[in-house]
Amino acid sequence: METRVRLEPWSDGDFWLLERKNEPVMTAHLGGPEPAGKLADRQRRYEAMSAREPAAGRMFRVVWEAQAPDGSDGSDGSDGSDASVGSVGFWEREWQGRPVYEAGWGVLPEFQGRGLAVAALTELLSYVRAHGSRDSVHAFPGTDHPASNAVCRRAGFECLGEVDFEYPPGVSHPSFDWRYRVDTVRHGGVTPSG
Repeated sequence: METRVRLEPWSDGDFWLLERKNEPVMTAHLGGPEPAGKLADRQRRYEAMSAREPAAGRMFRVVWEAQAPDGSDGSDGSDGSDASVGSVGFWEREWQGRPVYEAGWGVLPEFQGRGLAVAALTELLSYVRAHGSRDSVHAFPGTDHPASNAVCRRAGFECLGEVDFEYPPGVSHPSFDWRYRVDTVRHGGVTPSG
């Protein structure tokens, strides 16, 4: 059965999900959990992203559309209802002197291993193709994070090699630079070449 997800713009009701994503198991490759004040600031930033012009970036709650169309008993992990399973988003940044987007995602532990991160990232890339203004999306998972690197590969990103990447700010660690070339950028009618 195809893994289907829907992206919902981040809202004030999604703070519980941000708290779940701040647990040690979810932040092991991101410098560890953030203190409460930083988490509240992150919530405000995510909500503000939903109010900006779409090409500036967005944060989304990932909803697994888990209904089994054949009426099965849910043995595939579905209980027949949609479930909020994580987040995915993109934002503007400069990388190696060029304006690009950066993407990030996280799927809650109990939903991992079902292809949901790949499905969410694929939906996000469709959104970027429709609304974006930059010709590429980059992701920078640590070299020690095979699952996130596999998500990039399966979503169609190209690995450009190893780089030192700062996250959290001020903390550099070895990462892979994955790039997804956006087919068509709507704003300005730009079609990237080569």
